[in-house]
Amino acid sequence: MFRGMRRRRQQLPQAECVEILSRNTSGVLAVLGDGGYPYAVPLSYVYDGNVLYFHCAKSGHKMDAIKSCDKVSFCVVDQDNVVPQEYTTYFRSVILFGRASILDNNEEMQYAIEKLAIKYYPTDSKENRDIAVKKEFAAMCIVKIDIDHMTGKESIELVKSKNM
Repeated sequence: MFRGMRRRRQQLPQAECVEILSRNTSGVLAVLGDGGYPYAVPLSYVYDGNVLYFHCAKSGHKMDAIKSCDKVSFCVVDQDNVVPQEYTTYFRSVILFGRASILDNNEEMQYAIEKLAIKYYPTDSKENRDIAVKKEFAAMCIVKIDIDHMTGKESIELVKSKNM
C-alpha cells in the first residue's frame, strides 16, 4: 500500500526514525483540506510507541479536515544543513502516514497530556503539572495519530560519511 523508498541506500533504520521522532519538538502535519487542497500545519507533538499525540483547538481548519478524512501524514526535519559550495543540503528527516482520531476518553487524554507536558517541561513538578493540566483540561482537544507507515531518509553525503 505504501511506496518503497526509491533511494534505499539513504533510508534510515526504524530505530533511528524513532530516535528522531523522540528528540525533536515540532513537525508538520498534512491533512486533506478544504476543496481537496492539502493543508500542512506545523505543530508540537510527542511520540509514544506507535502513536503521536498533539493538542489543539477544538475547532478550525485542521479539525474539520481530520473529521472529514482521518488519513494524515507528518514530517519531522532532524537536520537541514545547506552546503552552498556543493549546491546541496545535508538533510535527515522522517515522514509517517497514519490515521488521526480526536480523543474522547478522559483517561487517554490525561495520559497524552501528561506525556506532552513532561516532554516540553521535564523539570516541572508533578504537582505543578497537575494544576496546569486541570486548569486547561476542559478546553483541551487531544489528537492521536496511529502510525501505519514510517520512513526516514538522509542525504547521500551523510550516508557516505558513516561508511568511511
